[in-house]
Amino acid sequence: MIDEALKEKLKHLPTDPGAYLMKDAHGEVIYVGKAASLRSRVRSYFQKGQAHETKVLMMLSKVQDVDWIVTGSEVEALMLECNLIKKHHPWYNVRLRDDKHYPYLCVTTSEPFPRVLVTRRVKADGNRYFGPFADSQAMRESLRMIRRIFKIRSCNKKLTGEEQDRPCLNFHMGQCDTPCSGRIGREEYAQLVHDTCLFLEGRRDSLVDRLRGEMIQASDELEFERAARLRDQIEAMTKVIERQKAISVELVDQDVIAISVNGNSAVVQLLFVRSGKLVGEEHFFLDGVTDETAETALGEFIKQYYRDATYIPREILVSHIPADYEVLREWLAVRRGTRVMLLQPQRGEKRRLVEMAAENAAQTAERERSMEAMSEDQAEADLEDLKETLELPNLPHRIEAYDISNIQGQEAVGSMVVFEGGLPAKSHYRRFKIHVSGQPDDYGMMREVLMRRLAKAASGDKKFLPLPDLILVDGGRGQLNAVLEAIEKTPTLNDELGTMNVISLAKRLEEVYTPSSAEPLLLPRESQALRLLMRIRDEAHRFAVAYHHILRKKTIRKSVLDSIPGIGDSRRKALIRRFGSLAGVKRASLEELMTVPGITRPLAESIREHLHGE
Repeated sequence: MIDEALKEKLKHLPTDPGAYLMKDAHGEVIYVGKAASLRSRVRSYFQKGQAHETKVLMMLSKVQDVDWIVTGSEVEALMLECNLIKKHHPWYNVRLRDDKHYPYLCVTTSEPFPRVLVTRRVKADGNRYFGPFADSQAMRESLRMIRRIFKIRSCNKKLTGEEQDRPCLNFHMGQCDTPCSGRIGREEYAQLVHDTCLFLEGRRDSLVDRLRGEMIQASDELEFERAARLRDQIEAMTKVIERQKAISVELVDQDVIAISVNGNSAVVQLLFVRSGKLVGEEHFFLDGVTDETAETALGEFIKQYYRDATYIPREILVSHIPADYEVLREWLAVRRGTRVMLLQPQRGEKRRLVEMAAENAAQTAERERSMEAMSEDQAEADLEDLKETLELPNLPHRIEAYDISNIQGQEAVGSMVVFEGGLPAKSHYRRFKIHVSGQPDDYGMMREVLMRRLAKAASGDKKFLPLPDLILVDGGRGQLNAVLEAIEKTPTLNDELGTMNVISLAKRLEEVYTPSSAEPLLLPRESQALRLLMRIRDEAHRFAVAYHHILRKKTIRKSVLDSIPGIGDSRRKALIRRFGSLAGVKRASLEELMTVPGITRPLAESIREHLHGE
């Protein structure tokens, strides 16, 4: 049953196209959808007698509110839906697993002497981006090849072309032509950057043909040094091309997509065909596909992948006709700028390509199932051993681990990591910026973190529910007592907290401290239980240290710039936005500093004097 407030709200739904957001009792977005008619689509969820899949029924049982945004067309609604899914990661949507972490290669073409960098974000900053890459190892191998073949610089110097610096180690290793030393001019370096982009686009045959012509010309003109360099580039690229499989006589650019659905997840295999050659492949995992058809899941993948893809070919071959086929075609055409053919081939060479992708997707899915089964079996065995070793009344299905990171009490942070069934549940990880700081009081900091975590649970915040079966803290008896004090000060949860177990694990000898024993428990090093506890404790430590480093960097950058007279919050942000870091600001010339809004010549001179003086 829906409440009266929601029922009244549904009466005012417009008939326009748009996107809608389903929210739970805490106001959290749990589903995002699009519709050609918002009124028809959203009301259909709540009509009596409507047959829904199990997943939809579960979602509807949690829906307490609906919001919507009207758009001018269904294609605009699809664009908005993609952005909202990216922003909210709704639980009941099909979603790319950890898609926000996929890296890109960025060629910084906005600079006079561009570099090739790894980045996690695509920006409209005049640079060229390639990706996303699901396989970070393959991406880094491409980066190593680029530096070996084209000798693009990897340093972060601000170059103008007038420098005459001494060549660095990368030059002597044959990985950089050192434009900082004046050994290569701007035009010649720009050609290397252009060739790098062709290489990343997969257009390697045409690149080799052109370089071979340039090598012959250089030899004829007695430029033997340049001819030798071109020869080395050609040989290196020829080895890459030889590993690529010629699979089409049409010499076209294609993406080939196939999906294999299994229970609550799916694997999508993506083959990249450029000029008729298979130049690369990636596989992606989708979560939340329960009760979804392959057609629906594939449609969701296409939306989420091509929303951020840096290149969309004219032809995309698919194993299934995706849901919203016509709207997807229009949207892809808008993203590409020209018509895109979205095809499910039935015969011939293109069909064989799709079958190849489908076979790879099925094999990857089977391999993933086998690995998950092995991990789950091992995790269950570890939990059984832990239960027996600690003499726990029940199997500790949910284990929470806590750690503190600070330097002499400064920028103190706490981490909470969660393992369910013996495996990390990263969506449940939480981090805390500790308020009681200034003194290196690890016990007080641990007490604060646990009290805040338990208070959240007592208030009904589902991000901190359910409560754990076992709490693990990094440290000895003092940290353990701090947690027990926090529990005692949370009376609203006393009944539930009484069933919760608490232990601490000290690093020096890996002693286990428990509330019931005055002496620590020393477990054998080969103990499965100890290995599990150490793995969880180390993950909490890693998570805390990572957050602490983020805050330290912000503080250092902020404090140094804010100590300069005339630099306030807005100018500091403008400087960091322009130069990327405090080091970038320090390297900037007087003229470059003056290009930042609000930075006058006297202020720029003051910045340089202050930073270089320090």
